Amino acid sequence: MNYLVTGATGHLGSRVVERLSERVGAGAVTAAVHTPAKATALVARGVRVVACDYLSVAGMTAAFTDQDVVIVIPSKTYDLVQRIQEFENTIQALTAAKVAGVVFVSFFADQERNPFVMSPYYAYAPRRLATSGLTYAVVKNALYADPLVPYLPELIQRQALIYPVGSQKLSFITLADSATAIAALATQPALRDRGQSYLLSQSTALSMPALGRIMSDVTGRPIGYHPVSNREFGRIYAAEGDGAELASMYAAGALGLLGGVSADYRRLTGYEPEGMAAFLTREYRPRPAGGDRA
Repeated sequence: MNYLVTGATGHLGSRVVERLSERVGAGAVTAAVHTPAKATALVARGVRVVACDYLSVAGMTAAFTDQDVVIVIPSKTYDLVQRIQEFENTIQALTAAKVAGVVFVSFFADQERNPFVMSPYYAYAPRRLATSGLTYAVVKNALYADPLVPYLPELIQRQALIYPVGSQKLSFITLADSATAIAALATQPALRDRGQSYLLSQSTALSMPALGRIMSDVTGRPIGYHPVSNREFGRIYAAEGDGAELASMYAAGALGLLGGVSADYRRLTGYEPEGMAAFLTREYRPRPAGGDRA
């Protein structure tokens, strides 16, 4: 069996390649990347690397040919029209290459009334797969826990989480656990080939006061919950280039649409995902005295 992973040098894709290589051997794994020159570390590990541009149907078809299972990890663009076009191109390439099995990696913000700017794409993709004639499964990730780690110094300085979600809970999954479950799914045809949909999340969703208490315990510093308005949140992070998009996502959280949990991780892997307290304890490294960002 041959397995291909798109977006293979990204935060999630690189972990999926690693987990998949552990399961089936590096020689059975192909990493499809936008810039092969940046994937020398994968080549050194015995992983085949091919070019993959979501805007080129011909290029993707060539990359997907002779692959038994393709794990599709989309690009991160917030351009909704481009993201849908990239997906349509991917569908065409998968069909032309006669790929036998597809695992599509998605996000759980796909509800009809979800105000996140990318929710139309996440709602569209699984329905489009259902009409494609492809054999597939969909993985919907909860929010990634990993960005919370570099965010902790700012939270320590603020002494509070500021997410504008009110009393609603948010659900998380670590990148490592997501990759483990995706690799497990890709290698189990009975769980993969019937249009199944899986939600990958930690065992419990967290209110912001509860998340703050975990962070306080881990860091030894007080982190409460003092939410700003959705508009103010977007303004605060506008300089980072995605303030409005993040604000729209947390507007979905305020409606209770980002708190879903499931037992699907255990179903795919046989054990429970890592919880937030254990994850932050393992990953957090205190800065030297005086090192908090002003």
